[in-house]
Amino acid sequence: MTETYGFGPSDTDDGSERRDEDPAEGSPTAAAARARAPIVPGATVAGHALVAVVAIMTFLAGLTIGSVAAVRGLASEWTSEIARDTTIQIRPAAGLDVAAALAKATEVARQAPGVASARPLGASETAALLEPWLGAGLDLSNLPVPRIVAVTLAPDATATTIAELRAALAREVPAASLDDHRQWSARLTSTARTVVLIGLGVLALVGAATVLSVVFATRAAVAAARTIVEVLHFVGAHDSFIAAEFQRHFLSVGLKGGAIGGGAAMAMFFLLSTLPAWLRGGAPTDGSATLIGSATLDLRGYGGILGVIVLVALVTSVTSRITVYRTLRGINS
Repeated sequence: MTETYGFGPSDTDDGSERRDEDPAEGSPTAAAARARAPIVPGATVAGHALVAVVAIMTFLAGLTIGSVAAVRGLASEWTSEIARDTTIQIRPAAGLDVAAALAKATEVARQAPGVASARPLGASETAALLEPWLGAGLDLSNLPVPRIVAVTLAPDATATTIAELRAALAREVPAASLDDHRQWSARLTSTARTVVLIGLGVLALVGAATVLSVVFATRAAVAAARTIVEVLHFVGAHDSFIAAEFQRHFLSVGLKGGAIGGGAAMAMFFLLSTLPAWLRGGAPTDGSATLIGSATLDLRGYGGILGVIVLVALVTSVTSRITVYRTLRGINS
């Protein structure tokens, strides 16, 4: 009795197995999708951890750079203001007409070359200056308090301006003394330089920690993808091709993490410089504005943060390339 065997849907006449093809798999769209699929997988735990590390370290480095730049800018602004402002003091003495001497000193200052403005401070303004030490409601009529002329130098004033003004006061108003605030300016400049040097030292430490953290995190991420490196190597891919694929992938990872961290740092400085004034409905007028103003960045400060973003991305990219080559040398040996 002869048995007849029927061919099922997976059999062919020559005994080989026939597979039903999915029309979608052979379509041009599916082929294009496979061509665009990245060789190095991006949605991995190691990849997300690297993005987080890069973002955190970039944020810290950006804060340090921004703080140093803000301190330098604020110190330069303060020094410039102090250098342009000076005062003339008229100390009460026996037989001295203080009001006449004050008026004469104001006139001499206004006529001096290189002086933008000069005005005498009233009794209420002088009392307000002494209020933090002597209290409110002070009667200055019974106290030998010096009268003051506030002088503002012109932008084109030179070192000889102060000398000429001092000489003119010595001739016209011998009871007047000129205070050019050199001592305060020197102290402020020295303090600002010290703070900047400390900030640069902290920046160097943060920069070193950022580079080391990114290097180790990148190596860990590449080590997690060692299987991919081995498969690509065994199927005949060139070492330069494998390294380029990983370098391109980790460059995008570094740019993503750096943009997150650096953008957060820039947004923080922007809010610190604009939010207090916005809450007050205009420019701040109280003493707290000094501390808020120290967080203001110029274009060089923002440029420094952008430089950190690029540097971190380059470190991530180069580290991944070096690590892949080391992995390939280990496979070949």
